[in-house]
Amino acid sequence: MADTASQVLLGSGLTVLSQPLMYVKVLVQVGYEPLPPTLGRNIFGRQVYQLPGLFAYAKHIMKIDGRAGLFKGLTPRLCSGAIGTVVHSKVLQKCQEAEKFEEPGNSHKESKSSLEQVIKETSQEMIARSAATLVTHPFHVITLRCMVQFIGRETKYSGVFSSFVTIYKEEGILGFFAGLIPRLLGDIVSLWLCNMLAYLINTYALENGVSSMTEMKSYSQAVTGFFASMLTYPFVLVSNLMAINSCGLAGGLPPYAPTYSSWLHCWSQLHAEGNMSRGNSLFFRSVPAGKLYVWEEKRFH
Repeated sequence: MADTASQVLLGSGLTVLSQPLMYVKVLVQVGYEPLPPTLGRNIFGRQVYQLPGLFAYAKHIMKIDGRAGLFKGLTPRLCSGAIGTVVHSKVLQKCQEAEKFEEPGNSHKESKSSLEQVIKETSQEMIARSAATLVTHPFHVITLRCMVQFIGRETKYSGVFSSFVTIYKEEGILGFFAGLIPRLLGDIVSLWLCNMLAYLINTYALENGVSSMTEMKSYSQAVTGFFASMLTYPFVLVSNLMAINSCGLAGGLPPYAPTYSSWLHCWSQLHAEGNMSRGNSLFFRSVPAGKLYVWEEKRFH
């Protein structure tokens, strides 16, 4: 219980610190670009038109809403993090207890590097993460919609409880789970990719004779985790877009977002536009295709 409480406190602190980054990222994912691009150089030194980065974008938000404006959607996100940590911990504990109950005589576990053990632990983690995601997804939807309100200056989602009432009245129970399927799929694929790649590297690429083997294996886990998150980013993008699609906010309607019939429709359209990585990086951002931006609208008018 003490470990869970410390995880909740640590997670809450990280959530508060990362909120401005998350806020800017969500607005970029939607395609909201209030500032015009400038001529700059990419990492190879070539001149290209670049969209404003994280700090310029955050400065624009502060200019309109002040510093407090960078923390819109923080309350439901904190609720999501705290509840998710508790659910994950409880479900994982139940899975581990069930395993011990099934194998009471097997007190000597196989080596942690064995494939069977990796598959077993990954399966337990997948169940725990999926349960936490399922329970906290309504808070995730509310968080995203609170942030996207910046685009149309709406106040439709102003509190956690009132947001629950609004979603239920307008969309029913299914509204709380908009974008859930791609989010679950992304989490599951990322987890298995990360753990299986780490297993392959630790088993076949790193020799046990290395003095700093434990440290090397922890590095390999971090590297494979980063690699897996990059590969599964399109699931995150599609999930977030579906969570705010056609919810009555300007950010979920044209010109920022078409009306998607399903998450597969959203995926195929983003892929056709070449925007599957939109919002993945908040620095050195080139101008993506297939979108009508705020500065373009102003120029046309």
